[in-house]
Amino acid sequence: MEKHRIFIVEDDQKIASLLADTLRKYQYDVETIRDFDLLVEQCLAFSPHIILLDINLPSYDGYYWCRKLRQFTKCPILFISARSGEMDQIFALENGGDDFITKPFNYEIVLAKIRSHLRRTYGEYSVRQEERTITNGQLTLYLERMELQLKDLIVPLQKKECIILGLLMGQAPKVVSRDQLLEELWDDQAFVDENTLNVNMTRVRRKLADYGVVSGIETVRGAGYRFLLSAEEM
Repeated sequence: MEKHRIFIVEDDQKIASLLADTLRKYQYDVETIRDFDLLVEQCLAFSPHIILLDINLPSYDGYYWCRKLRQFTKCPILFISARSGEMDQIFALENGGDDFITKPFNYEIVLAKIRSHLRRTYGEYSVRQEERTITNGQLTLYLERMELQLKDLIVPLQKKECIILGLLMGQAPKVVSRDQLLEELWDDQAFVDENTLNVNMTRVRRKLADYGVVSGIETVRGAGYRFLLSAEEM
């Protein structure tokens, strides 16, 4: 059975270590932040089921990081903070947090809240929904997660990259017109430079190439684009 993964974003190493040790005793897979400059990258790589996030952090506060994390994950984010004011709790929830635990905390309460959020998000109380995926050859696109899987490798995508690949992979091998791409990518096309689509398409091609997919997107002159993998990449 897979262990639930908990990511602790706490700059006080003593608190982080004590919390991690306690959670590991309850069979959770725990990782603590190593470098705040690489917080997003570390979180993406660990893919946690729950994040424990402090407010007072180096450079940027927890509200900032919560907004950044919400750009790619829907997992429960529980704020852990010595701040106990009502406005702090309001800010935490309005910036994407799911719960607030005040320091010094009772470990039994922390564990109870973690179990509660795990049950509601992944367990018997969760609303089970089929995740939308598109598979083409060895590639699987996870639309809600904005991730592309190549064999065992997970590639994070930006929003527009995910939209482009969703349209192309979903309609492959049909051609997707530039007009359709523009309409899906930008609500108001009147102010979109044609070159902007080219730039985004180049970015997606470069990301695919970085991970060894060198064909992928074919330009069909005068018509649009088509997703087409080579035989070696199928």
